[in-house]
Amino acid sequence: MLVSFAPGKTTDYGIPVKASPAADNLIEISDLRFSRGSCVIFNGLGLAIPRGRITAIMGPSGTGKTTLARGIGRGWGTPLRVTSPTYVLVNEYPRPRDGATLYHIDCYRLERTADIATVGLEDILDGDAPALIEWPEHIVDLLPPDRLWITLTYDSPTRRRMRYTSTGEGI
Repeated sequence: MLVSFAPGKTTDYGIPVKASPAADNLIEISDLRFSRGSCVIFNGLGLAIPRGRITAIMGPSGTGKTTLARGIGRGWGTPLRVTSPTYVLVNEYPRPRDGATLYHIDCYRLERTADIATVGLEDILDGDAPALIEWPEHIVDLLPPDRLWITLTYDSPTRRRMRYTSTGEGI
């Protein structure tokens, strides 16, 4: 199920959506509760990710970056459980229906250019597979201009605010 994010409306689960008056490519969802409803929204994002699209997921520790990535992966079509790549840096998830791969990257531990080269990040970013990137602010200079940027902020133990900014073509 694809959930539309029409500014001024609510999602199918009553979550308010608003657009920024300053930019047509910015949407904010407030009062997002980590529940079954939020999983549907995350799955909807996964259904909408085109080939080669970079989705940068930014937010402090504990805001749900991996939970978001898990829902996106489920919606995209991987049967595997998406887990945090904090220590391995890159996880790959197959989609059985067409053999495509979804990359999930955690850049928290990347500090030097040599670290980035070792992981093979440039090959992933230049490829045509979609990628979910946690802690993208660590590699912002390497990110292509065509990307979806999702910023999570912590409102309470069960509520988050999500802000989506899209640049280039795609979502």
